[in-house]
Amino acid sequence: MQFPTNRDNKFMATEARCGLRLIHGPGRAFLLAGIVLCGAQTSLAQSATTSSPSTPGQSIPGTSGVSSFAGSVSAKLVPGVLPLSLRDAIDRGLKQNLGLLLSNSDIRSARGQRWEQLSALLPHVTAGPYIADSEINLAELGFGNAPGLKLPPSIGPFSYFDARVAVTQSLFNWQSINATRAANQGLKSAEYTYKDARDLVVLAVGYTYLQAIADEARIETAQAQVETAQALYDQAKDQVDAGTSPAIDGLRAKVELQTRQQQLIQAKNNFAIQKLTVARVIGLAPGQEYEFTDRSPYQPFAGITVDEALKRAYASRSDYQAAMTDVRAAEFTRKAASAGYLPSLSFNANYGAAGSHPSTSTQVFDVRGTLSIPIFQGGAVHGDVLQADARLEQSRERADNLRAQIDADVRTALLNLQSSAEEVDVARSNIELAEETLVQSRDRFSAGVTDTVEVVQSQEAVASAHEQFISSLYNYNFAKISLARALGVAEDGVKEYFKGQ
Repeated sequence: MQFPTNRDNKFMATEARCGLRLIHGPGRAFLLAGIVLCGAQTSLAQSATTSSPSTPGQSIPGTSGVSSFAGSVSAKLVPGVLPLSLRDAIDRGLKQNLGLLLSNSDIRSARGQRWEQLSALLPHVTAGPYIADSEINLAELGFGNAPGLKLPPSIGPFSYFDARVAVTQSLFNWQSINATRAANQGLKSAEYTYKDARDLVVLAVGYTYLQAIADEARIETAQAQVETAQALYDQAKDQVDAGTSPAIDGLRAKVELQTRQQQLIQAKNNFAIQKLTVARVIGLAPGQEYEFTDRSPYQPFAGITVDEALKRAYASRSDYQAAMTDVRAAEFTRKAASAGYLPSLSFNANYGAAGSHPSTSTQVFDVRGTLSIPIFQGGAVHGDVLQADARLEQSRERADNLRAQIDADVRTALLNLQSSAEEVDVARSNIELAEETLVQSRDRFSAGVTDTVEVVQSQEAVASAHEQFISSLYNYNFAKISLARALGVAEDGVKEYFKGQ
């Protein structure tokens, strides 16, 4: 895997859920993913920087590059060009994203497992009427050759009729009771995981959308740089033709023009590929034409203290609530395993009619209670307890790790938000200075005071300043989405943090 170069070679790191490590530099994101929603996924790493054009096909922060959150179920094709705002994209992602759809299916699966465990505590009612007509060979039963007995070779035919309703009910089974409680907690965990999956979808859609409009802005700046380079080349060519400048000035200007043209081509290609990525995440139909209606916004963020953010995150993060629910489920599973040593009480009854023929049948019934006392089970219960203890310990360790991870997520998001806001201010000022420097350099070149080297360097400074501004603005907006995700309020947070969009 190739990584674009970074002139500063400095990266900032944040942590995402369940072992996901998100590292992003000035202009792109670097992802090292181990687990998505605590399910095994393939590790992937990609990066990009402000000094190079955007890299297509990158992975989504908070999800693995091969995870279900990068895919979707396609919607129907809409005729014409579809306008797409950030909120529209998120709404579509919450309906079509594959990761969310699969998480919703997990809820139905957990609900089925709950009913499966609950069935052991509910009465089972069956009916099995039958009528039989039989003839028996006595020799087959060992009576045919008995000495002193003269029996026919067979008896019958004779008939028998039986029609009953049978009821089986567990009166007390501590193992089944705790297994059902564990299944209830498993269902709650699946529901919390679904809520967390919605936050991940918002994060994935927000990342791809913001990256796309950043790529679109790079096209505009690249086009402006081509026009500036073209003007410089025309000016240098006129002076070379007039004999007031050496030929090398014209060559430098032409090289600069072609370099900017190459960057424009690459920017357009990256934008087209990023649009495909957005379409895949939100479930647009293949071949759907659409355009982005939002641009990179800059809205000041109302500050929040670390303590307030952490308190809100622990109360709102669905993945943390799911982890705590998993702990409670493991505790009930441990109790269910230990209950294998305890006796159980069950009730069985049947009622109906029986006889040689339905017309001669009479009332019959049977009622019994059974106390089952385990005496020796070959160490099976001991094995179940050991496994349950291990799962309980693992679930507690995961919850403790996630709590520490949430602390790191919140602190990192706040740090990134503060630093990226400062970077936006500096980058905006740097654009003004670089453009003023370029104007003076071109005036000096026109006056014959300097050559094209100074002008080309000034053009590169302007291009770098615009790229820094686009990247810092992207980082700022994505930091706000990352903070909303860290707080566990991604859906409401995007509406709050991007009110003008």
